[in-house]
Amino acid sequence: MAGSTVRPMTAEDAGAVLAIYQAGLDAGDASFETTAPTWPAFDATRLPEHRFVAVDGDGSVIGWVAVSPTSTRAVYAGVVEHSVYVSPAAQGRGAGRLLLDALIASTEAAGVWTIQSGVFPENTASLALHRRAGFRVVGTRERIGLHHGRWRDVVLLERRSPAVD
Repeated sequence: MAGSTVRPMTAEDAGAVLAIYQAGLDAGDASFETTAPTWPAFDATRLPEHRFVAVDGDGSVIGWVAVSPTSTRAVYAGVVEHSVYVSPAAQGRGAGRLLLDALIASTEAAGVWTIQSGVFPENTASLALHRRAGFRVVGTRERIGLHHGRWRDVVLLERRSPAVD
């Protein structure tokens, strides 16, 4: 995305990050969640060293990516689950890829060997973005949860790092 950069997310980004999150939830194909969390809840569940925002030329936050641990068990210390959201006005211009590339570099440097996520099958743009970034489809969890009164499937994605032995 011309003129866009990625930097670490800070608490000062909270308002923009949560607004972008809510816009994604409102669109209906981003998550089972329907309301973005408070900043303290968001902050408490995402690893601080792997949170990034994409900013446009004027410094406005246009997207974010963050990870959560998948388990507290030591054997899964190198496995994280991520979320990536881009402002509706900036979608399709490369911010998502910039964010995933930053996340991949960050997690690999920290020894994380697997990044995973679940995506609704109707979210074809997200599935295509993840494929381009080296994620593979592991499978589909059919009718795994209710969302706005209807059962939804979730496509499980993962990226195994070739850099981490």
